[in-house]
Amino acid sequence: MPNAVLFDAGAGQDLAEQLLEQVRQAIASRQPLAIRGGGTKQFLGRQPAQDHATQVLDVRGHRGIVAYDPTELVITARAGTPLTELHRALDRGGQMLPCEPPSLGANATVGGMVAAGLSGPRRPWAGAVRDFVLGTRLISGFGTHLRFGGEVMKNVAGYDVSRLLTGSFGCLGVITEVSFKVLPKPRCTVSVGLEMPLEQALARLAEWGQQPLPITAASHDGTRLRLRFEGNEGSVRAAHERIGGEPIEADWWADLRELRLPFFDTTRDTRPLWRLSVPAWAPPLSLPGSQLIDWAGAQRWLRSDADAAMIRAAAQAAGGHASCFTRGHVNLPFHPLAPALLQLHRNLKTRLDPHGLFNPGRMYPEF
Repeated sequence: MPNAVLFDAGAGQDLAEQLLEQVRQAIASRQPLAIRGGGTKQFLGRQPAQDHATQVLDVRGHRGIVAYDPTELVITARAGTPLTELHRALDRGGQMLPCEPPSLGANATVGGMVAAGLSGPRRPWAGAVRDFVLGTRLISGFGTHLRFGGEVMKNVAGYDVSRLLTGSFGCLGVITEVSFKVLPKPRCTVSVGLEMPLEQALARLAEWGQQPLPITAASHDGTRLRLRFEGNEGSVRAAHERIGGEPIEADWWADLRELRLPFFDTTRDTRPLWRLSVPAWAPPLSLPGSQLIDWAGAQRWLRSDADAAMIRAAAQAAGGHASCFTRGHVNLPFHPLAPALLQLHRNLKTRLDPHGLFNPGRMYPEF
């Protein structure tokens, strides 16, 4: 176990009171607030028209790691803390966020990472961002600074608000602080590539998924399956010997996570980029365009000029949904919600933001 790496509450800068006062002023004047962090994921979601009354609420100054002790496997940071700073602290403790959240830019913040809720290649084996959020602090639309969850895993009745905030894109309130469960970094990592068609790759992945293999990433680009093995040296070596494959650079997974592969290069391919989330066992989707498979088949990136309704119908028929990652291509970037689910979202929004001030229309025009 590494030596304790401790941070006290004086680290960074605590601007919670200033943020709270700005929110209270907005409530009094019914002034919409556009919550901003590093802006690295600003292209995601709707870009609603903002009138002159909309005010930017910048959380970047509210930063710093509040507490971290590797022996407790918990780190707490303010929302404006750069994600790079969080990773550096975890590196010193020999630990990591297992969900591999993408930064999508050098200025990414902890709050933005939670608000976007995006996870990297390890997600099917380790869990999503929401699975590692233990607790949060939130400024609500009532002008109160609330605390949800804690620094230990607990079973609670009703909504788990901390998890609901993950992927909410700031529509429910201003996240000011987050506590995460973290894990030790793997002792050994090996990445390999195998030439095989997509249908065969999906079948093999389904087979391997039922076996105790140390696979922590699996992607297919149309011709080649790439795998990552992680764990102790013996299990990694045994898996590599059994499955085979030529070694590849470990940086390939970071480039996939950060959308830096040639597949995502808009100068090479100007077609809209779609993210389809479907069951891993779903067969190849018959859609025009090019695809890149991640999450062992559960996440499928698509470059296509096809109609949005066609893409979403294919994803829904496979048991999933589709979101557009290209700004301005469609009015509803996120998959439309069923009426009952939309009503649940609206009810939750009303409970936390009764005046509809926080990032109005960012996810859906109804809230």
